[in-house]
Amino acid sequence: MADSIDESKNVELTDTDLEENSKGELIKLAGKLRDRRNELNQMASERASKRDDLNAKTREKVDEAQEHREKRDELNEKVQEHKEKRNELNAEANELFDELDEKKDDLKLDEGPSVEELESEIEDLEFKQQTEVLGAEEERELIEKIENKREKLQEKKEKLDDTDNLDSLKEEAEEVRAEASKHHQKVTELADEAQEHHNQMIEAYREADEIRDEADEMHEKFVDAQEAADRHHEDFVRVQKRLRELDKKEEEEERAEREQKEEAAREEAEEIYQKFKEGETLDTEDLMKLQNTGLL
Repeated sequence: MADSIDESKNVELTDTDLEENSKGELIKLAGKLRDRRNELNQMASERASKRDDLNAKTREKVDEAQEHREKRDELNEKVQEHKEKRNELNAEANELFDELDEKKDDLKLDEGPSVEELESEIEDLEFKQQTEVLGAEEERELIEKIENKREKLQEKKEKLDDTDNLDSLKEEAEEVRAEASKHHQKVTELADEAQEHHNQMIEAYREADEIRDEADEMHEKFVDAQEAADRHHEDFVRVQKRLRELDKKEEEEERAEREQKEEAAREEAEEIYQKFKEGETLDTEDLMKLQNTGLL
């Protein structure tokens, strides 16, 4: 950052200086004012250049921040799109799993004996029918039991055949859930990326503020130098004006003195000419004076 102006190097001008200083002193003072003015103008120019550079860097940082803002907003839009798709798929998967649970409940596969148990029971009853001597009533009851077991076995097998549809439904539900998980993963990745751009945007704005503060401070220093240069220029102009006044006064005094000498020379020449007309003899010097005034 630029240093403050060294006030001790400034040149002061008072009304007394203008009125009382000699022409030589004023010429010397004008030179000092001019040199200090030029020095301050150079300082102001350098500070203006630094200020402009800082303002340019500020704009660069603001542009950088804006780029991060736009990228963040773009990513957040994609996050929202994937969230919506994820939620749609999760809702669809939930419906499929609910349907699967309902069908499982409807089939009641866990109720009663298994296929293997029923087949074993039927085999035992048939062996009994074949190996034991039974009364008519016992034979009839045994046959009914076997038929009943066979019906249950058939129902059980039919239900098990329906489980193929359940497996297909389960596979579909899991596929939809997996697709939802992919969108959730994208949500996480894009949200992290968006947050990174947000952080970079905040940092760029912070740096822009810091540089802008430096630019504002440099502008104040530029103004200080420019105002000081302007003051020196104004004083330089005042001294120049005073010098012109003194030159004019000297010219007027010289002209008055010259005119006075010329008047005295004419009067003397007229006296000599009068003597000449009266017949007096003139010497060379007198003749020269007459020639100089145009009387001879």
